[in-house]
Amino acid sequence: MHSKPLRIGLTYDLRDDYLAKGYSLEETAEMDKPETIDGLAAALAALGHQAVRIGSAARLVEALAAGERWDLVFNIAEGLFGRGREALVPALLDAYRIPYTFSDPLVMALTLDKALTKTVIQAAGLATAPFALIRGVSEAAEVRLPFPLFLKPVAEGTGKGISRRSLVESPAALREVAGDLLARFRQPVLAETYLPGREFTVGLAGSGAEAEVMGLMEVSYTRPDETAAIYSYETKADYESRVRYTVPRDAVAAAAAGLALAAWRVLDGRDAGRIDLRCDAAGRPCFIEVNPLAGLNPVHSDLPILCRLNGIGYDALVARIVASALRRQA
Repeated sequence: MHSKPLRIGLTYDLRDDYLAKGYSLEETAEMDKPETIDGLAAALAALGHQAVRIGSAARLVEALAAGERWDLVFNIAEGLFGRGREALVPALLDAYRIPYTFSDPLVMALTLDKALTKTVIQAAGLATAPFALIRGVSEAAEVRLPFPLFLKPVAEGTGKGISRRSLVESPAALREVAGDLLARFRQPVLAETYLPGREFTVGLAGSGAEAEVMGLMEVSYTRPDETAAIYSYETKADYESRVRYTVPRDAVAAAAAGLALAAWRVLDGRDAGRIDLRCDAAGRPCFIEVNPLAGLNPVHSDLPILCRLNGIGYDALVARIVASALRRQA
Protein backbone atom coordinates (compact mmCIF):
# COMPACT_ATOMS: atom_id res chain seq x y z
CA MET A 1 0.00 0.00 0.00
CA HIS A 2 1.32 3.44 -1.01
CA SER A 3 4.68 2.00 -2.05
CA LYS A 4 5.23 4.74 -4.63
CA PRO A 5 7.21 7.84 -3.64
CA LEU A 6 4.98 10.69 -2.49
CA ARG A 7 5.32 14.44 -2.73
CA ILE A 8 4.94 15.44 0.92
CA GLY A 9 4.57 19.08 1.91
CA LEU A 10 5.95 20.29 5.24
CA THR A 11 4.01 22.95 7.16
CA TYR A 12 5.75 24.47 10.16
CA ASP A 13 6.45 27.70 12.02
CA LEU A 14 10.14 28.55 12.10
CA ARG A 15 11.11 30.22 15.37
CA ASP A 16 13.77 32.43 13.76
CA ASP A 17 11.15 33.98 11.45
CA TYR A 18 9.07 35.14 14.41
CA LEU A 19 12.06 36.29 16.47
CA ALA A 20 13.11 38.42 13.50
CA LYS A 21 9.69 40.09 13.64
CA GLY A 22 10.24 41.06 17.28
CA TYR A 23 8.42 38.28 19.15
CA SER A 24 10.04 37.09 22.39
CA LEU A 25 11.72 33.77 23.18
CA GLU A 26 8.76 32.77 25.37
CA GLU A 27 6.15 33.80 22.78
CA THR A 28 7.91 31.62 20.20
CA ALA A 29 8.65 28.70 22.55
CA GLU A 30 6.47 26.28 20.58
CA MET A 31 7.98 27.19 17.21
CA ASP A 32 10.48 24.95 15.47
CA LYS A 33 14.20 25.22 14.86
CA PRO A 34 15.78 24.55 11.46
CA GLU A 35 17.20 21.22 12.66
CA THR A 36 13.66 19.92 13.23
CA ILE A 37 12.65 20.69 9.66
CA ASP A 38 15.93 19.27 8.36
CA GLY A 39 15.40 16.11 10.43
CA LEU A 40 11.88 15.59 9.12
CA ALA A 41 12.93 16.21 5.51
CA ALA A 42 15.79 13.72 5.89
CA ALA A 43 13.50 11.10 7.46
CA LEU A 44 10.95 11.49 4.65
CA ALA A 45 13.71 11.23 2.05
CA ALA A 46 14.95 8.06 3.75
CA LEU A 47 11.44 6.66 3.24
CA GLY A 48 11.76 7.44 -0.46
CA HIS A 49 9.49 10.50 -0.47
CA GLN A 50 10.07 14.03 -1.71
CA ALA A 51 9.80 16.65 1.05
CA VAL A 52 8.57 20.06 -0.08
CA ARG A 53 9.06 22.86 2.46
CA ILE A 54 5.95 25.00 2.63
CA GLY A 55 6.27 26.80 5.98
CA SER A 56 3.63 28.70 7.92
CA ALA A 57 -0.14 28.95 7.41
CA ALA A 58 0.39 32.22 5.53
CA ARG A 59 2.82 30.49 3.15
CA LEU A 60 0.37 27.61 2.78
CA VAL A 61 -2.37 30.06 1.75
CA GLU A 62 -0.07 31.53 -0.89
CA ALA A 63 0.90 28.09 -2.21
CA LEU A 64 -2.71 26.88 -2.37
CA ALA A 65 -3.78 30.06 -4.16
CA ALA A 66 -0.97 29.52 -6.66
CA GLY A 67 -2.32 26.05 -7.42
CA GLU A 68 0.27 23.97 -5.61
CA ARG A 69 -0.82 20.56 -4.33
CA TRP A 70 0.81 17.63 -2.49
CA ASP A 71 0.03 13.94 -2.00
CA LEU A 72 0.21 14.48 1.77
CA VAL A 73 1.11 17.32 4.09
CA PHE A 74 3.21 16.60 7.17
CA ASN A 75 1.89 19.29 9.47
CA ILE A 76 3.71 20.57 12.54
CA ALA A 77 2.55 24.22 12.31
CA GLU A 78 1.66 25.55 15.77
CA GLY A 79 0.38 29.01 14.84
CA LEU A 80 0.67 32.01 17.13
CA PHE A 81 -2.71 33.71 17.47
CA GLY A 82 -5.96 32.61 19.06
CA ARG A 83 -7.28 29.42 20.63
CA GLY A 84 -7.76 27.85 17.21
CA ARG A 85 -4.19 28.43 16.07
CA GLU A 86 -3.27 24.74 15.86
CA ALA A 87 -6.46 24.04 13.90
CA LEU A 88 -5.74 26.57 11.15
CA VAL A 89 -3.53 24.48 8.86
CA PRO A 90 -5.69 21.32 9.13
CA ALA A 91 -8.80 23.41 8.36
CA LEU A 92 -7.18 24.90 5.26
CA LEU A 93 -6.10 21.46 4.07
CA ASP A 94 -9.59 20.06 4.68
CA ALA A 95 -11.02 22.84 2.52
CA TYR A 96 -8.80 21.70 -0.36
CA ARG A 97 -9.25 18.00 0.42
CA ILE A 98 -5.52 17.48 0.85
CA PRO A 99 -4.63 14.69 3.31
CA TYR A 100 -2.34 15.53 6.23
CA THR A 101 -0.72 14.02 9.29
CA PHE A 102 -2.05 14.38 12.83
CA SER A 103 -5.39 15.43 14.22
CA ASP A 104 -8.17 17.36 12.53
CA PRO A 105 -9.26 20.96 13.34
CA LEU A 106 -11.83 19.90 15.93
CA VAL A 107 -9.33 17.91 17.99
CA MET A 108 -6.61 20.55 17.60
CA ALA A 109 -8.91 23.32 18.82
CA LEU A 110 -10.38 21.28 21.69
CA THR A 111 -7.09 20.01 23.08
CA LEU A 112 -5.35 23.39 23.11
CA ASP A 113 -7.91 24.39 25.76
CA LYS A 114 -6.87 22.40 28.83
CA ALA A 115 -10.14 22.98 30.71
CA LEU A 116 -12.37 21.83 27.84
CA THR A 117 -10.14 18.80 27.34
CA LYS A 118 -10.35 17.87 31.04
CA THR A 119 -14.15 18.28 30.87
CA VAL A 120 -14.28 15.66 28.10
CA ILE A 121 -11.85 13.38 29.95
CA GLN A 122 -13.88 13.71 33.16
CA ALA A 123 -17.16 13.00 31.33
CA ALA A 124 -15.59 9.81 29.95
CA GLY A 125 -14.92 8.63 33.50
CA LEU A 126 -11.14 8.92 33.23
CA ALA A 127 -9.02 10.17 36.12
CA THR A 128 -7.95 13.82 36.09
CA ALA A 129 -7.37 16.30 38.90
CA PRO A 130 -10.37 18.40 40.08
CA PHE A 131 -10.17 21.86 38.51
CA ALA A 132 -11.67 25.31 38.20
CA LEU A 133 -11.38 27.98 35.52
CA ILE A 134 -10.56 31.55 36.52
CA ARG A 135 -11.61 34.11 33.90
CA GLY A 136 -11.06 37.21 36.03
CA VAL A 137 -9.23 38.04 39.25
CA SER A 138 -12.51 38.24 41.19
CA GLU A 139 -13.22 34.59 40.34
CA ALA A 140 -10.14 33.47 42.29
CA ALA A 141 -12.13 33.89 45.51
CA GLU A 142 -14.81 31.54 44.17
CA VAL A 143 -12.48 28.55 43.76
CA ARG A 144 -13.61 25.83 46.17
CA LEU A 145 -10.75 23.37 45.83
CA PRO A 146 -8.45 22.42 48.72
CA PHE A 147 -4.91 23.78 48.70
CA PRO A 148 -2.31 23.36 47.38
CA LEU A 149 -3.38 24.24 43.85
CA PHE A 150 -1.47 24.37 40.59
CA LEU A 151 -2.08 27.28 38.18
CA LYS A 152 -1.33 27.59 34.48
CA PRO A 153 -2.67 29.45 31.42
CA VAL A 154 -5.53 27.44 29.92
CA ALA A 155 -4.30 27.40 26.32
CA GLU A 156 -0.50 27.38 26.20
CA GLY A 157 2.13 24.69 25.68
CA THR A 158 5.84 24.02 26.22
CA GLY A 159 5.50 24.88 29.91
CA LYS A 160 4.68 28.53 29.17
CA GLY A 161 3.39 30.33 32.25
CA ILE A 162 4.47 27.49 34.54
CA SER A 163 7.04 28.20 37.25
CA ARG A 164 7.58 27.53 40.96
CA ARG A 165 4.95 30.26 41.60
CA SER A 166 2.35 28.03 39.90
CA LEU A 167 2.11 25.97 43.08
CA VAL A 168 -0.05 28.08 45.43
CA GLU A 169 -0.93 27.27 49.04
CA SER A 170 -3.19 30.13 50.15
CA PRO A 171 -6.09 32.28 48.90
CA ALA A 172 -3.75 35.31 48.80
CA ALA A 173 -1.22 33.49 46.62
CA LEU A 174 -4.03 32.15 44.41
CA ARG A 175 -5.32 35.66 43.76
CA GLU A 176 -1.85 37.09 43.16
CA VAL A 177 -0.59 34.40 40.78
CA ALA A 178 -3.90 34.14 38.91
CA GLY A 179 -3.89 37.91 38.46
CA ASP A 180 -0.35 37.85 37.09
CA LEU A 181 -1.12 35.03 34.65
CA LEU A 182 -4.35 36.68 33.48
CA ALA A 183 -2.51 39.93 32.77
CA ARG A 184 0.47 38.28 31.12
CA PHE A 185 -1.25 35.76 28.87
CA ARG A 186 -4.67 37.44 28.40
CA GLN A 187 -6.57 34.17 28.73
CA PRO A 188 -8.29 32.25 31.54
CA VAL A 189 -6.22 30.45 34.17
CA LEU A 190 -6.68 26.76 34.99
CA ALA A 191 -6.52 25.93 38.70
CA GLU A 192 -6.09 22.24 39.52
CA THR A 193 -5.70 20.21 42.68
CA TYR A 194 -1.93 19.70 42.89
CA LEU A 195 -0.76 16.20 42.02
CA PRO A 196 2.30 15.43 44.19
CA GLY A 197 3.22 12.01 42.79
CA ARG A 198 5.24 10.48 39.98
CA GLU A 199 5.16 12.08 36.53
CA PHE A 200 4.97 10.29 33.18
CA THR A 201 4.72 11.18 29.53
CA VAL A 202 3.32 8.58 27.13
CA GLY A 203 3.83 8.38 23.37
CA LEU A 204 0.87 7.22 21.28
CA ALA A 205 0.77 6.10 17.65
CA GLY A 206 -2.14 5.46 15.33
CA SER A 207 -5.80 6.45 15.35
CA GLY A 208 -8.99 5.03 16.85
CA ALA A 209 -9.05 1.30 17.43
CA GLU A 210 -5.59 0.97 15.84
CA ALA A 211 -4.02 3.39 18.34
CA GLU A 212 -1.29 1.96 20.56
CA VAL A 213 1.25 3.02 23.15
CA MET A 214 4.72 3.42 21.63
CA GLY A 215 6.30 3.78 25.02
CA LEU A 216 6.46 5.96 28.09
CA MET A 217 9.05 7.61 30.26
CA GLU A 218 9.09 8.86 33.80
CA VAL A 219 10.17 12.44 34.42
CA SER A 220 12.18 12.98 37.59
CA TYR A 221 14.14 15.97 38.75
CA THR A 222 17.86 15.97 39.43
CA ARG A 223 17.87 19.02 41.69
CA PRO A 224 16.37 18.58 45.16
CA ASP A 225 15.19 22.19 45.52
CA GLU A 226 11.56 23.14 44.95
CA THR A 227 12.29 25.17 41.81
CA ALA A 228 13.35 22.08 39.88
CA ALA A 229 10.43 19.80 40.71
CA ILE A 230 8.08 21.48 38.24
CA TYR A 231 8.13 20.77 34.49
CA SER A 232 8.24 24.47 33.65
CA TYR A 233 9.30 26.35 30.53
CA GLU A 234 12.74 26.90 32.10
CA THR A 235 13.05 23.25 33.11
CA LYS A 236 12.15 22.04 29.62
CA ALA A 237 14.63 24.47 28.06
CA ASP A 238 17.40 23.15 30.34
CA TYR A 239 16.23 19.55 30.63
CA GLU A 240 19.69 18.00 30.24
CA SER A 241 20.84 19.38 33.60
CA ARG A 242 17.51 19.45 35.46
CA VAL A 243 15.63 16.32 34.43
CA ARG A 244 16.25 12.60 34.27
CA TYR A 245 14.19 10.38 31.96
CA THR A 246 13.78 6.68 32.67
CA VAL A 247 11.58 3.86 31.38
CA PRO A 248 9.71 2.28 34.33
CA ARG A 249 8.22 -1.21 34.05
CA ASP A 250 6.06 -1.35 37.17
CA ALA A 251 2.28 -1.52 37.69
CA VAL A 252 1.87 2.24 38.12
CA ALA A 253 3.61 2.88 34.80
CA ALA A 254 1.36 0.29 33.14
CA ALA A 255 -1.70 2.02 34.59
CA ALA A 256 -0.44 5.37 33.27
CA ALA A 257 0.01 3.89 29.79
CA GLY A 258 -3.49 2.41 29.88
CA LEU A 259 -5.02 5.71 30.94
CA ALA A 260 -3.14 7.56 28.21
CA LEU A 261 -4.37 5.18 25.52
CA ALA A 262 -7.96 5.46 26.75
CA ALA A 263 -7.71 9.27 26.74
CA TRP A 264 -6.18 9.32 23.24
CA ARG A 265 -9.10 7.28 21.92
CA VAL A 266 -11.72 9.39 23.74
CA LEU A 267 -10.23 12.58 22.31
CA ASP A 268 -9.88 11.02 18.83
CA GLY A 269 -6.18 11.78 18.49
CA ARG A 270 -4.66 10.74 15.18
CA ASP A 271 -1.36 9.32 13.93
CA ALA A 272 0.85 10.22 16.92
CA GLY A 273 0.98 12.40 20.00
CA ARG A 274 1.92 12.61 23.63
CA ILE A 275 -0.05 12.56 26.87
CA ASP A 276 1.28 13.82 30.20
CA LEU A 277 0.15 12.30 33.49
CA ARG A 278 0.96 12.69 37.16
CA CYS A 279 0.00 10.62 40.19
CA ASP A 280 -2.22 11.94 42.97
CA ALA A 281 -1.48 11.58 46.69
CA ALA A 282 -2.79 8.00 46.59
CA GLY A 283 -0.42 7.07 43.77
CA ARG A 284 -3.14 6.93 41.09
CA PRO A 285 -2.15 8.23 37.62
CA CYS A 286 -4.22 11.20 36.47
CA PHE A 287 -4.49 12.82 33.04
CA ILE A 288 -2.86 16.26 32.86
CA GLU A 289 -2.93 17.17 29.17
CA VAL A 290 -2.55 15.89 25.63
CA ASN A 291 -0.30 17.17 22.88
CA PRO A 292 -1.68 16.06 19.50
CA LEU A 293 1.06 18.11 17.79
CA ALA A 294 4.01 16.92 19.83
CA GLY A 295 7.45 18.41 19.20
CA LEU A 296 9.56 16.46 16.71
CA ASN A 297 13.05 17.86 17.19
CA PRO A 298 15.16 14.73 16.61
CA VAL A 299 17.28 15.32 19.73
CA HIS A 300 15.45 17.51 22.24
CA SER A 301 11.69 16.88 21.95
CA ASP A 302 9.97 14.60 24.47
CA LEU A 303 8.28 12.30 21.93
CA PRO A 304 11.49 11.40 20.02
CA ILE A 305 13.32 11.07 23.36
CA LEU A 306 10.80 8.60 24.78
CA CYS A 307 10.69 6.70 21.50
CA ARG A 308 14.48 6.47 21.52
CA LEU A 309 14.44 5.17 25.11
CA ASN A 310 11.89 2.56 24.01
CA GLY A 311 13.88 1.38 20.99
CA ILE A 312 12.14 3.39 18.25
CA GLY A 313 14.49 5.50 16.14
CA TYR A 314 13.56 8.88 14.68
CA ASP A 315 13.13 7.64 11.10
CA ALA A 316 10.94 4.78 12.37
CA LEU A 317 8.78 7.29 14.30
CA VAL A 318 8.29 9.43 11.18
CA ALA A 319 7.52 6.28 9.16
CA ARG A 320 4.79 5.29 11.64
CA ILE A 321 3.22 8.75 11.48
CA VAL A 322 3.13 8.74 7.67
CA ALA A 323 1.83 5.17 7.52
CA SER A 324 -0.97 5.99 9.96
CA ALA A 325 -1.98 9.08 7.98
CA LEU A 326 -2.04 7.09 4.74
CA ARG A 327 -4.12 4.31 6.32
CA ARG A 328 -6.77 6.91 7.20
CA GLN A 329 -7.00 7.88 3.51
CA ALA A 330 -7.31 4.32 2.22
